[in-house]
Amino acid sequence: MPHPVSRHLAEGPRVGIRHFTRADAAEFVARARESRELHRPWLFPPQTEQEYAGYAGRLIDDPTKAGFLVCDLDDGALAGFINVNNIVAGAFQCGALGYGAFAHAAGRGLMREGLGLVVRYAFGAMGLHRLEINVQPDNAASIALARACGFRLEGYSPDMLFIDGAWRDHERWALTVEMVKAES
Repeated sequence: MPHPVSRHLAEGPRVGIRHFTRADAAEFVARARESRELHRPWLFPPQTEQEYAGYAGRLIDDPTKAGFLVCDLDDGALAGFINVNNIVAGAFQCGALGYGAFAHAAGRGLMREGLGLVVRYAFGAMGLHRLEINVQPDNAASIALARACGFRLEGYSPDMLFIDGAWRDHERWALTVEMVKAES
């Protein structure tokens, strides 16, 4: 019997990545609600299907964004999400990453594998040269993920992003296609 064609853009040993769809609303919202304590105060993903519709619509329809769902290959459940925002072509060829694990998958290495798949996809199929991650300095889990995936700390930006009612400082982490090739 032939193996079914995967709907994932890329797969690793434990996770696959695929684009957001509008049909993912119910599971995404349920996972986001379950993960509220994990995400606060760093991240505020959609908590209703209406919020999800706008969020996913931007990731699906806006060519300066690309959204990826990290899916557990064992059960198909959403383990997290990774977005490439502010995609700039031309001489810059860069995008800014944002991500979040869902509580049931946190601490299991699934997001590390998923981020690795997104990095390879962004540097391959998307043709990007550079990816950036901006992280609040106290977000130890996000910094650990950036570091584990080979991103280098490039700087510090005071009052960079308006999050949860205030301008927040961020560390800037980056990875280039040459850095990934050097590791191979």
